[in-house]
Amino acid sequence: MGTKSPEIKTADLKKLRKMMEKELSAKRYEHTLSVAYTAASLAMVHGADPDRALIAGMLHDCAKCLSNKKLISICEKNDLPISETERQNPAALLHAKAGSFLAGVKYGVEDEDILNAIRYHTTGRPGMSSLEKILYIADYIEPGRKHASNLGLIRRMAYRDLDETLLKILEDTLSYLHSVSSHLTDAAQKNGPLDPMTQKTYEYYKTSLRKG
Repeated sequence: MGTKSPEIKTADLKKLRKMMEKELSAKRYEHTLSVAYTAASLAMVHGADPDRALIAGMLHDCAKCLSNKKLISICEKNDLPISETERQNPAALLHAKAGSFLAGVKYGVEDEDILNAIRYHTTGRPGMSSLEKILYIADYIEPGRKHASNLGLIRRMAYRDLDETLLKILEDTLSYLHSVSSHLTDAAQKNGPLDPMTQKTYEYYKTSLRKG
C-alpha cells in the first residue's frame, strides 16, 4: 500500500471539496460528494480505511467535466495508452484514466491504491483491491442513482459482500451495454460502447467466485 499524500489528508478534505466544486458542474459535484460518503460507509463496514475511500470518491470524477479533446490530449501528452474503444468514447472511458493521472500530478495523491481505484472505477479490472471494489460499487449505488437495474438489491448486497456485489453490477452493466450495442451499426459496435476490460473483469470474478 502507498501512503497518503501530505497535501491531501482527512483534515484537508474541506479544501479538496472546494477544489472539486470549482472543477465540476453542480450536478457532477453533488454526485461526487455522494460517492465519497457512500465509499466511506462501505469502507467502514468492510474494514477498509474510510479516509482513503473519501479521497478516492472525492477525486474519482475530477476529469469528468473536461472536453473529449482535453481528455485525449492529457493521455497523449503523458504517454497514457488509448484504445480505439476509449478514443471513440472518451467522456465515458477516458475520464477515469485522465482523472487518475490528474489526481497524482494536480492534487498530489501518492497512494497507488487510491490512484488505481480512480483509474478503474468505470471498467473494473481483474484482481481489484478492496478500495477499488468499494469505489466501483459506491459509484453505482450512491443515493443519486435512480435508474440502474436491480438497484435496491445491489445496495443491500453491497454491505454484505463486495465480490458478489461487484459481480452483480458487472453482469447488469454488460447486459445493458450489449442491449445498447444491438441497436448500433456494425462499425459503432466494433468501437464501443463496451470496453473489453469490463468483460475481462466479469469473467475473472465469475470464475473466482465459482472456485471459492
